[in-house]
Amino acid sequence: MSHLILLSGWGIDARIWQTLESHWPAGIEVSAPDWPGYGGKPALEDPGDIGELARAMAGDLPAEAVWVGWSLGGLLATALLDHLPHPRALVTIGMGPRFCTEGGISRRELAAFQRVFARDPEAVRLHFLRWQLQGEPAPLIAQRQLLDLLGPTPSADIATLAAGLDQLAELDNGNHLAAPPCPFWRLAGERDRLLSPALRRSADYRLRDAGHCPMLSRPDALAWRLAEIVRHAVERDDDTATIERCSP
Repeated sequence: MSHLILLSGWGIDARIWQTLESHWPAGIEVSAPDWPGYGGKPALEDPGDIGELARAMAGDLPAEAVWVGWSLGGLLATALLDHLPHPRALVTIGMGPRFCTEGGISRRELAAFQRVFARDPEAVRLHFLRWQLQGEPAPLIAQRQLLDLLGPTPSADIATLAAGLDQLAELDNGNHLAAPPCPFWRLAGERDRLLSPALRRSADYRLRDAGHCPMLSRPDALAWRLAEIVRHAVERDDDTATIERCSP
């Protein structure tokens, strides 16, 4: 059985992945654990501590699975490679080595979000939800779909959300992308305005007619691509195991 683990991004819990449920092919096991502080899961004592995060998530991120991290979830999953046994493969969606890049989201823009968040967290959360949908082919439809999935209440507590904004500003996984410790793929929507044009072009796979939230605009294409990546990862492991068994 091939196992995919889906990890959500800032301000959004695991319900975002429900849109893919009808599109998975047979033979794939899918789980979507919430990060600490999300979806009713207890928050960390220090939500910004990656080591504490690794200890909390260890049971949800087995090495025999393929991890899929979307947006902030991709940054966090990549950072966890320094703390947990490496997965079969890691896939990031809508994320490069860092969140703030030239031609994408600037540090100034993110800093403005952080300043306003300190005064009005809920306004910033709702604005961020709308902001990340601007590249979708039908952003208003995507917004209604997202709000229907998440409901009216915040998906995470304020301390966890504040730490997440800090992680978006500070985490840099350039070393992991330069020399990945496990098979690594980057997916991007061709219309993702949170990514710079260079990052969209350099992605291993680009999803047509999709922005930063392809699980809303192209759930069929996203599920198919992730299933293909799992298949390649499993075949690679099987080939390696065969070579090891046959080696003198």
